[in-house]
Amino acid sequence: MPLLDLPDFTAALPPRGALIGIDPGSKRIGAAVSDPDRVIASPVEQIARTKFTEDAARLVAIMESRAVVGVVIGYPLNMDGTAGPAAQSARAFARNLAGVRDLPILLWDERLSTAAVTRTLIGADASRARRGEVVDKVAAAYMLQGALDRLKEDALRGG
Repeated sequence: MPLLDLPDFTAALPPRGALIGIDPGSKRIGAAVSDPDRVIASPVEQIARTKFTEDAARLVAIMESRAVVGVVIGYPLNMDGTAGPAAQSARAFARNLAGVRDLPILLWDERLSTAAVTRTLIGADASRARRGEVVDKVAAAYMLQGALDRLKEDALRGG
């Protein structure tokens, strides 16, 4: 299945079913999953990057165990809205994942999500080591929650 824009992604989803949020960083991949009603995103796992096939296998295992019906991948655009190297890497990751798992995939603008999560963790007095253990999966949940909120807004507006 190709990468979809928001209206096509929404149309491709069944009425119920969990979504997975993936934050593909250069060193780690954060994963979060929603509930089947797509109300709340929860952090699930932080995966140390190795080879794509191994990373994808772990993500597919999460998808299968949580009955995931759609994928939201963090798309870190530059502040001016252009796609830099990190965004291009996320797009390539999404295309590769589409070849492994035939689910609707949405690239979601996640500018500043990791920074926001890091500030929150610092505010909660999390140690640097603890922040390193959780920041990517919490950033994935933050990003996925933004997408869930937008899907709900669009549904309420009838769009």
